[in-house]
Amino acid sequence: MTTGQKELVRASLGQLIPIADTAAALFYARLFELDPELSLIFKGNMVEQGRKLIQMIALAVRGLDRLSELLPALEALGARHALYGVRERDYETVGSALIWAIQELLGDDFTAETKEAWTEVYGLLARAMQSAPIAA
Repeated sequence: MTTGQKELVRASLGQLIPIADTAAALFYARLFELDPELSLIFKGNMVEQGRKLIQMIALAVRGLDRLSELLPALEALGARHALYGVRERDYETVGSALIWAIQELLGDDFTAETKEAWTEVYGLLARAMQSAPIAA
């Protein structure tokens, strides 16, 4: 991931933070539209779930220069998601929903370069989460 990509992601995240609840709601609506089965995994308060999602994304984006420090937290998150029933194929669906929601919210500010940068970031995060050891 290049320095320029990191800057694009950080700048666009800055645009999303003030509308975090909207961003999360749009993401989950798209996610469940793409795969209604995923709605069975998410129980409880979706507003709170959305806030946790945006907080985790923000934490990861702020830590892009220190990925080795983030890796244990991402692996733990991946292990929890596996226990909740998240399958490997679900990561692709989540990535599609996330990129779509960001594009919808940023509009013209979501350039091809910004899309490429977010795709790279999501890929890094997803691979880290998927690398978590599976609990027996």
